[in-house]
Amino acid sequence: MDTTIPLRCRCGTVKGELDARRAYTRATCYCKDCRAYARFLGVPGVLDAAGGTDVVPAAPAAVRLTAGTEHVTCMSLSPKGILRWYAACCRTPLGNTPRDPKLPYVGLVTACFDAPPQTVDAAFGPRDRIVLNTQSATAPVRATPLGFLAGGLRILAGILRAKLRRERATSFFDAAGRPLREPDVISRETRTALERAG
Repeated sequence: MDTTIPLRCRCGTVKGELDARRAYTRATCYCKDCRAYARFLGVPGVLDAAGGTDVVPAAPAAVRLTAGTEHVTCMSLSPKGILRWYAACCRTPLGNTPRDPKLPYVGLVTACFDAPPQTVDAAFGPRDRIVLNTQSATAPVRATPLGFLAGGLRILAGILRAKLRRERATSFFDAAGRPLREPDVISRETRTALERAG
């Protein structure tokens, strides 16, 4: 059985793949930061009707970029915030990583998955199984406290397994642990405007 999920930006310049066996879980995040990031990108299909972003947290070593890496760039909403990677060619979101690659985590935004919804559901479960930060949603969203707890434990277990394996492979950092691109840190004013938009 093929466990590889292809990744592709909107214009097809950036391509890659995810080993679905190394995914930690699947969740929809309704936080203001994810929404501000989606507005920064300015492309459709990232947010759902309630302002949530569909994310598959995974081990960074499970992600392999195969084409267009020169177009992969990142931004951050604050000087110490997480790195939010996207394809500069068409502003397709790719994933979010900590600034320190020693923490083996990447939250892949499913907008870059080049697979039909039923394939994504079969690989990672339904989109609404785990929801986060529902208090920030732009429309009513049912909380999933048990799913949140189970998902958190799966993420923690996955991170610990990756650490025990001493994995260093990541498509977003070089061998020395530096990000492939220097992040574009937006101003506080720009961030506030993005949070208020829409």
